[in-house]
Amino acid sequence: MRNRKIIRKQNHDYSSDGWYFVTICTKNHECYFGEIVNDVMRPNDIGKQANAFIQEISNHFPFVELGKFIVMPNHIHIIVGIVGTRHVVSVQAMDTDVTNEFKNGVPELDHVVQLNQFGKTIPGSLSAILGQLKSTLTRWCRANYHDHFGWQVRFHDHIIRTDESFERISAYIENNPANWNDDKFHP
Repeated sequence: MRNRKIIRKQNHDYSSDGWYFVTICTKNHECYFGEIVNDVMRPNDIGKQANAFIQEISNHFPFVELGKFIVMPNHIHIIVGIVGTRHVVSVQAMDTDVTNEFKNGVPELDHVVQLNQFGKTIPGSLSAILGQLKSTLTRWCRANYHDHFGWQVRFHDHIIRTDESFERISAYIENNPANWNDDKFHP
């Protein structure tokens, strides 16, 4: 059995309030979303649909706010904020002394405790949100005769901890098309 590198921060609750910089890549870095012309992203039908589905995320996940995002030819950069709710807490993410998380045997802040065993996706987590986006676009592609479309299995994330980092990443996303020739995902 192949050993996979763990790419998520250990013991971090990805369903908790926080801001995340995410990169989702297409399978084999194929340019399924369009092309860059004169430093401007020119999306094709799949790229336009990806853009539309990203804009709808908050309609399906009301506890999510979106920062800057860009659909590039073979990847998507997006800032995702999980805000205003802690409806799920992973026991895996808790401190070993869980008694501090409870009052009178009841989770504080009406948390629902859910074990994250065997890699199951926690509802409302970053993985659940991105998995929904990826599967929705994949279904749209299959229904619209783009059977060749595919995603890389995982995604890259960075936990945004400061306003400076948020602003720097936002500028990076905004300037990404102009820097396409130097982008590490450029074919």
